[in-house]
Amino acid sequence: MRYNNAIRALVFSRQDTMLELRRIVKSYEGRPLLREVSLRVEGGETLCLLGPSGVGKSTLLLIVAGLETPEAGRVLWDGEDITHLPPHRRRFGLVFQDYALFPHLNVAENVAFGLRMQGVPRAQVERLVAEALERVNLRGFERRRVTDLSGGEQQRVALARALAPRPRLLMFDEPLGALDRALRDRLLDELRGILRSAAIPALYVTHDQDEAFAIADRVALLHEGRIVQSGTPEDVYARPASAWVARFLGLGNVIQGLVREAGRVETPFGVLEVDCGHEHAPGESVSLLLRPDVEEAGAGENRLSGRVEDVVFQKDGYRVRLENDLVVHLSRAPQRGETITVRVSRRALQCLPHG
Repeated sequence: MRYNNAIRALVFSRQDTMLELRRIVKSYEGRPLLREVSLRVEGGETLCLLGPSGVGKSTLLLIVAGLETPEAGRVLWDGEDITHLPPHRRRFGLVFQDYALFPHLNVAENVAFGLRMQGVPRAQVERLVAEALERVNLRGFERRRVTDLSGGEQQRVALARALAPRPRLLMFDEPLGALDRALRDRLLDELRGILRSAAIPALYVTHDQDEAFAIADRVALLHEGRIVQSGTPEDVYARPASAWVARFLGLGNVIQGLVREAGRVETPFGVLEVDCGHEHAPGESVSLLLRPDVEEAGAGENRLSGRVEDVVFQKDGYRVRLENDLVVHLSRAPQRGETITVRVSRRALQCLPHG
């Protein structure tokens, strides 16, 4: 019963909450960092801001938190402009990669810290701390020293501290970056369950596409200060918006070529037959995405040949790199130095939009 009450206490309406950023501009050391970034986080949704290091993801998160001020643009909550609202009045929770726990306080005291700073009555603090710790499966850890906890347990304490004040929005800045892969995967599953059962909207920042695809309802890719693509993980994976997106996500080989005629592209590997939904003039430069799952040579369609440079075993087969930097996945392991030919169907080649 208490478990169900804890869940209900943390449930927020999916219809009444929403974060919106409108044309946010920010510079760093005199150079543009964020260039009119606009995005929305709907009620109950987890939006993952994905991009390489140094592109301004964390800066954008700090602007949402009120810890940085944009040079232009607005931050809105439910249509209300909160661009210059102090952080403590926004009622947003923030979870960092390094946990930011107080080593001289025990688990319960760490979780209670923000509540006490807000002047919440003691009895209510104890109730909210108990609910938050139960929510992250740390009931019974109240008196433990945080320095005696594992990395995963410390991250759960940080999450409980963010949950305890019942925030309107949760923000995560590379929260699992310091953890090993097995623990990260386990915490991702737990975190996804917490966010979905609590229906708290969340803005999650990471450079790891596997992490982003596992946690997000929607992904927004940030590149050179702009959002270059936004959509569900399935849509982004199936339909990358540019060659940069395809390369960053590691979707396969990006091959440059020139259009010879409709459906035929001249590449360093020969003329390839491709189905393309875009209009191109003869001689126009295009980028093709060749996903790595191909078949060894047989009858039909495009064939690509090359000498094997490297073979790496993976759980579902072998990652094979050829001398021309083409990477393919095969079910058998060829010999290094062997020349192989693979067959590529038109469906395996994707003509990428410009950008």
